[in-house]
Amino acid sequence: MNILILGATGRVGSQIVKLALHDGHHVTVLVRTPEKIQITNGKLTIIQGSVLNEDDIVRSIGGIDVVISALNTDGTTTLSDSMPLIIEAMKREGIQRIITIGTAGILQSRSTPQSMRYQLRKSKDRSVRAAKEHHKVYTMLKQSTLEWTIVCPTYLPDGERIGKYRVDDDFLPEGGTEISVSDTAEFTFSQIKSSDYIKSRVGIAY
Repeated sequence: MNILILGATGRVGSQIVKLALHDGHHVTVLVRTPEKIQITNGKLTIIQGSVLNEDDIVRSIGGIDVVISALNTDGTTTLSDSMPLIIEAMKREGIQRIITIGTAGILQSRSTPQSMRYQLRKSKDRSVRAAKEHHKVYTMLKQSTLEWTIVCPTYLPDGERIGKYRVDDDFLPEGGTEISVSDTAEFTFSQIKSSDYIKSRVGIAY
């Protein structure tokens, strides 16, 4: 496949790049700082640019089969500002499949299922601000005609791949408190070959 990976220099994104190349796919990354990509591979195309620049997205997306976005919020509105550009470029190119990394905050609460987990928190902390950004992206994807999946990990420590974890549609697996970066990357990457969670948020935890 031809895969476009956004957020390729981040913790999860960089691991997805390695998994995709290891599997023999052609990988395109759109990054602000190409020097941060420490991989040399004939199947890797590095494009310097920004997800906030429509022309850069259009340049990156030609001939792509699936888009994986591991962009994070970093206290900015990059996520919600870039998603309309990504959706529009995908529509124009006739690309249907997008897999993004969200946060467990935008899953439904088990105790109050009509609310999202983050909406029940009183604090105005970073995780709530980040969840609001991810919520905007979820709304945009839901209103689009794309085949989207949002992978929603809870606390994300670095750590070895275990390869065993629980997933649940729209909710965080009961009692789940963490999932490693490696296992999140593996599950996210596996969705390029799966139609189990099309148009769905997926909670993931040990």
